[in-house]
Amino acid sequence: MAAVDWFGATAPVAAPAPSRRRSRPVAQPGPRARRASQTRTSGRRLTGGIVWISAFAVLLTGIVALNVAVLRTNMTVSKLDKQELVLRAENQALSSQVSSAASARRIESTASKLGLVPAQAADMSYLDLGKK
Repeated sequence: MAAVDWFGATAPVAAPAPSRRRSRPVAQPGPRARRASQTRTSGRRLTGGIVWISAFAVLLTGIVALNVAVLRTNMTVSKLDKQELVLRAENQALSSQVSSAASARRIESTASKLGLVPAQAADMSYLDLGKK
């Protein structure tokens, strides 16, 4: 940008250029020191990363295996519950048949069909099986 002379000069005067500040030079380590430190650091980072990733993978595999085992157990329990319901229903049906077969009216009707008659109270006698 040009400077303007307010007091009569006709030639424009150039403004002074801004000064550039120089930064302090930073000392950089030599090639050997840099390589050695980078090798150690990157080796540690790489080895540590592999260890963590491996540990994480093992944990995830264990969790998946545990979930599969739980699902198999739940399927087995479900099958056993269904089998239990079927057996309970069957037991109820058999119990009903036994109670109807043991009723006194049914026994009397079956006996009369076979030609059996009830014994008279006066005709009863007892046997002593202890003497021979």
